[in-house]
Amino acid sequence: MKKNNKLLSIALSCVLSVGLLAGCGTGSTNQGSGGAEKVTLVMGTSADYPPYEFIDTAVSDEIIGFDVDIANYIAEKLGFELKIQDMDFGGLIPALTNNRVDFVLAGMTPTPERLENVDFSDIYYVAEQMIVTKSDSGITTLADLQGKKVGVQLGSIQVGLANDISEEVGGVEIVERNKITDLIQELKANRIDVAIIEDKVAKGHLNANADLSAFVIEEEGEAGSAIAFPKGSELRDQFNEVLREMIENGEMDKLVLKWFYSEE
Repeated sequence: MKKNNKLLSIALSCVLSVGLLAGCGTGSTNQGSGGAEKVTLVMGTSADYPPYEFIDTAVSDEIIGFDVDIANYIAEKLGFELKIQDMDFGGLIPALTNNRVDFVLAGMTPTPERLENVDFSDIYYVAEQMIVTKSDSGITTLADLQGKKVGVQLGSIQVGLANDISEEVGGVEIVERNKITDLIQELKANRIDVAIIEDKVAKGHLNANADLSAFVIEEEGEAGSAIAFPKGSELRDQFNEVLREMIENGEMDKLVLKWFYSEE
């Protein structure tokens, strides 16, 4: 009888452990301080989008940035370990729907199309979109894009924006590339005429390339960034609670100043 009780106890323990992991998607457990187990969450991102997420190769091969700091803060508050998985931006939503990652933090906007497949947190940051071009291109308005090649990142919100511009001015050829750095190279090599890039991301490339210039696209409403989760994930409400805390206690403002305005 004692043997049966022992086996029952082991079985219940296994069920509880599996239940914990199932509630957190791909999460695994690690031994924490004091012998307590901590669940590891896998964050999907595309580390070519400074200052949101990028690798400063002059310093290390570690992924850093605004989104990474947000993820680390939330993980610590909720008692999770964090693992970051880098991939092309266009592969992030499929990674969520196939349960290869637990959430995505990548400056992603909750568009209606994306909301059909994944859930999003509250908006945590709002930015503007810019037309980036060579300084001598003569392109200063959206009307000047007629008959031009417009570069955008594959799978990004800028794809939809480029389509809208094409309908408005006509004759626009949309060119999609995996990374923002690819777009800059295409622009400098005259294989595209402009690239549509978020303002804070564009700033770094403008500072590094004196031959580039840009102007803001005037849009109706605000398109902000949010954290993406698999449909029905319990993590969304937990993350939203910490995001609201970060906004209320000033932590989000500190990170915005650190990553977006440190040089101003």
